[in-house]
Amino acid sequence: MFKSRRPDFVRVMLVTLVVACVFAPSASSDLSAFRGTIATIDASLAKRMTGVSWKPGCPVALPDLRLLTLSHRDFAGRTRTGRLIVHREAARDLVQVFRELYAARFPIRRMWLVDTYGGSDFRSIERGNTSAFNCRFVEGTTRWSNHAYGMAIDVNPIENPYAAGGRTSHRASVPYLDRSRRRPGMAYEGGALVRAFDRIGWGWGGRWTSAKDYQHFSANGR
Repeated sequence: MFKSRRPDFVRVMLVTLVVACVFAPSASSDLSAFRGTIATIDASLAKRMTGVSWKPGCPVALPDLRLLTLSHRDFAGRTRTGRLIVHREAARDLVQVFRELYAARFPIRRMWLVDTYGGSDFRSIERGNTSAFNCRFVEGTTRWSNHAYGMAIDVNPIENPYAAGGRTSHRASVPYLDRSRRRPGMAYEGGALVRAFDRIGWGWGGRWTSAKDYQHFSANGR
């Protein structure tokens, strides 16, 4: 006599669904590993920054800056911890940006304070370092950069170079002058990085009409 195998089939399907639910990655499980904290600049950090990334006469006082300690993915997908100095008014929004990037598994090479490189923007870029506050002028001018206010961030500067006339000052960035080939860590329209900053109303240097600063995101778009 023929016996239906439907109950066995249903049991197999239920087991498969349970296994899939247990082992499938989800945004919520990814986010549970994210850590983002905001702290004032303590005496030890203030001492380290003074004369390097901050000095008397800078357009923002140390008490108006905040230290962000943030989880991020590296290019191997591993969770790392990075640090950024930003203006206090931008701190909460920026934690949310990096929370979204973590959930999207967007890779960031490293995220160290620019003081690690003696306050040198060039040296920081050469190491592919994502950084924010640095009390400096816009290159070639005596006008304060948005970085000097803690209101700008440069993300993955090797993969997202400053490009003028089809050139970059950093040899490792040359392959990334071709923006038509999308590779990990790159900023592009509709990508996770640009979307995350769009959501907090920050502008992107990749939308500038002359030179392009693909790494650069700022509160006023400049």
